[in-house]
Amino acid sequence: MNKPKYFYKSEEYFKIFEFVSEGSKGRIKKMVQFTQTGTENVYNLAFGDYDDVTNSINDLSVTNNGDSLKVLATVASTIYAFIEKHPNTWIFATGSTNVRTRLYRMGITNNLVDIKEDFEVYGFTQFGIWEEFVVGEDYEAFLITKKQNIQ
Repeated sequence: MNKPKYFYKSEEYFKIFEFVSEGSKGRIKKMVQFTQTGTENVYNLAFGDYDDVTNSINDLSVTNNGDSLKVLATVASTIYAFIEKHPNTWIFATGSTNVRTRLYRMGITNNLVDIKEDFEVYGFTQFGIWEEFVVGEDYEAFLITKKQNIQ
């Protein structure tokens, strides 16, 4: 995806990423973190404002900094970096609210052609099943993995 994004930094394992959003509300530190779930090779993607007091991600804050597309492009770019370092993993993502899950779905929908060049994308339906991502469907969560090139 060739979209404007912020420069980010990561620790050596490419599981924690930090960057700064710059917009109408000023400079706001953001964090993306990939944590292993109870399922082998499945990592949860957590994202939000970095809270200096708790040293953790606040995934409920609403920044409205006017740069949401650039922020989402930056988060997407961390997925590429993470999967490059951990190629046989799956990334689980859902919003902390229904509105955020919808925002993620819209982001996937708007970039699906580019995403599908490199990744397989699945959505978790209201019926409790995973299916290949379909534009226009409502999903509760998403799974992303690197496409396996079969030669």
